[in-house]
Amino acid sequence: MRTNRNRLAQTTALVAVVGVALSGCTLNNASAGDTVESGSIQKIDALKGAAIKVGSKDFDEQLLLGQIALVALEAAGATPVDKTNIQGTNNTRKALTGGAIDLYWEYTGTGWISFLKNTKPIGDSKKQFDAVAKDDTANGVTWWDRAPANNTYALAQTQATLDKYGVKTLSDYAALAKKDPAAATVCVESEFQSRDDGFPGVEKLYGFKLASKYEHLLDTAVVYTELSKGGTCNFGEVYTTDGRVSSLKLNVVKDDKSFFPIYNPAISIRTDVTAKYPGIEALFKPIADKLTTDTLSALNKQISVDGKKPRTVAEAWMRSEGFIK
Repeated sequence: MRTNRNRLAQTTALVAVVGVALSGCTLNNASAGDTVESGSIQKIDALKGAAIKVGSKDFDEQLLLGQIALVALEAAGATPVDKTNIQGTNNTRKALTGGAIDLYWEYTGTGWISFLKNTKPIGDSKKQFDAVAKDDTANGVTWWDRAPANNTYALAQTQATLDKYGVKTLSDYAALAKKDPAAATVCVESEFQSRDDGFPGVEKLYGFKLASKYEHLLDTAVVYTELSKGGTCNFGEVYTTDGRVSSLKLNVVKDDKSFFPIYNPAISIRTDVTAKYPGIEALFKPIADKLTTDTLSALNKQISVDGKKPRTVAEAWMRSEGFIK
């Protein structure tokens, strides 16, 4: 995933990413300004009619965060362009740095590990954010106002699996994987299977290696359903802010060696865009401050479990907090 490519391959990949982003995958057909009115969000003169391109990755929380950004920009007087639902972290980052999108919510741990190529996460949330924000300036990317929510990775299991094998920590899981790998079967999605801050890193730190036949590669949503009903796997990759964890009554396995980085969502925006639209930073800070782990989990549940549209959830929450009317 991190091999160096020649200049032609990089250009080809970037063109492909831009094509994906520009093809659009708009989740809401309402025109900017048609459905939202300013509440505590005030109009910003520099944003009047600004066609700011908002991106997101392709899972529920990212779709929600993308819609929150779109609603905020509309309320502030912009005419944002919905470029959410880009497949994959690397594609979304390339869309940002290549100009196909102007901003999106990224996670501090992802910035530090995946983009800036560090191998050791920083355990303090503020220090992690500050380090990412400082080092990413060299790439023409500015980071703003991390939310307190921490959407980190975890392994989870059903109560039945916990009762049967007694796995409470990742150290317990490592011991089970060595003793009885068939009992340590795990469902994962593609990024977690390959990323340094995913399953390979867990194996390295906790000192085990699970044979590939015991790893089942599935789409993110399917991981949850297969894990909850049992059969395919006893353990599965989850996000700690995902509403399906509580809805499906899953038990999170404790990361007793603190392997997984802190993943605070924060606005990631090209630096040239910040210069073009002064005042835009102040728009997102009050919103980010409200996005706690519990809040984001509850909002995610409305999408992942209750089946509501990300735009609907975003608008309702923004109204409940007084950001819009």
